[in-house]
Amino acid sequence: MAEEKSKADELKEKLFHKRENAAKKLTQPEIAEADAFCEGYKDFLNRAKTEREAASFMEVRAKAHGFAEFDPKKAYTAGDKVYYNNRGKAIILAVIGEKPLEAGLRLTAAHIDSPRLDLKPSPLYEDAGLALFKTHYYGGIKKYQWTCLPLALHGVLVKKDGEKIEVRVGEEADEPRFAVTDLLPHLANEQMKRTLADGVRGEELNVLVGSRPFSADESSDQVKLNILNILFEKYGVTESDFLSAELEIVPAFQACDIGFDRSMIGSYGHDDRVCAYPAAEAIFALEGTPAYTAVTVLTDKEEIGSEGNTGLNSAYLEHFITDLCLARGENVRTALHHTKSLSADVTAAFDPTYPDVCERNNAAFLNGGAAFMKYSGARGKSGTSDASAEYMAAVRRMLDENGVVWQCAELGKVDAGGGGTVAMFLAGMDIDVVDIGVPVLSMHAPFEIVSKLDVFMTYRACKAFFEEK
Repeated sequence: MAEEKSKADELKEKLFHKRENAAKKLTQPEIAEADAFCEGYKDFLNRAKTEREAASFMEVRAKAHGFAEFDPKKAYTAGDKVYYNNRGKAIILAVIGEKPLEAGLRLTAAHIDSPRLDLKPSPLYEDAGLALFKTHYYGGIKKYQWTCLPLALHGVLVKKDGEKIEVRVGEEADEPRFAVTDLLPHLANEQMKRTLADGVRGEELNVLVGSRPFSADESSDQVKLNILNILFEKYGVTESDFLSAELEIVPAFQACDIGFDRSMIGSYGHDDRVCAYPAAEAIFALEGTPAYTAVTVLTDKEEIGSEGNTGLNSAYLEHFITDLCLARGENVRTALHHTKSLSADVTAAFDPTYPDVCERNNAAFLNGGAAFMKYSGARGKSGTSDASAEYMAAVRRMLDENGVVWQCAELGKVDAGGGGTVAMFLAGMDIDVVDIGVPVLSMHAPFEIVSKLDVFMTYRACKAFFEEK
């Protein structure tokens, strides 16, 4: 005979906040649905390793779902689907709702850039019979993690006449890879006296790209000449064309399942494509016409402060919403003031190997569901928007009513470090916003790890948000 609950147990059940494990809460069919959803996500990761590739991927997806290119002079009506591609590196997706725009939009925002190595404007040089590319790292990285990995080259070269050449080398089985070399332990005594942060320096992140000379001539730079000749024969470019190029070095490996139970995904670029994909798929999955106009913005440059005209610190999103309103004779300030937003970005997952940087009561755990962050920032909450209690309550209610498994978190212990998201730029537009996204292990490393169930819960959260009445 089962024992009756004590009064204390009953009160605990009533009063305590319980963390839920998605794997225990979901049914087997729901877990199977999550796993299936993540197969599409893995394909996205493999196809879209740069912001340009991600924006292009989503534009193709948008067209397949009936989205048309945005015309700022057109007054759109309920049910219309539009997209706006900002310079090939950021994209906005929108489905016009039944309510006036002045009633507010439902907006999700994620970023599609990730830490990487960018080629310098004049990257190619020869030394000791080797050809190498000089790089400048992009975003916050541990530089030593980028040595001794198979690397690929992605991006574009634009000739002086405007011709654009797309480059993607190192992803196919029959293609070469590249690498950043490191010292052997036998000769690394002085290097190993450096601090971990200084173990590999920025100017030492040189990418090995060749070693054979063009000819047996004794003249200098024969290996460099051979590489330039290969590039000229393949792409028709010369060394000066590197000056007008965006070429990025990224890991060459593919996304894969992690663990005997295949419950996790390991890949480059989870931050923040792991939130961008669910946010986009949620708007693609909308059936019928939503009550509120639904918008997903997948933006660039978050890893370096959201600056530049494709980052969310620029005006392009506000201009898009302004054009929507002007064409319909509605007030954009009123629309922005009533807009609700989810800043879909990752947070740090609790790692039992490194527990000291997190405070367990306020840490995100793998399989704990979508991580809901009232604020991010660093030290005294600098660089964050800090969502209001009223908006937090509204989002909590929405998640619970739609069966979304979620957890509340912050990014590590106070003063342990910290980081920001695009939430503060949305708040700067007079929009209510809170961060919600996927916990990540090994964040900003060339190989990051997430839970499939957390990815799926983030998708469910975005979809429920768009479907609000």
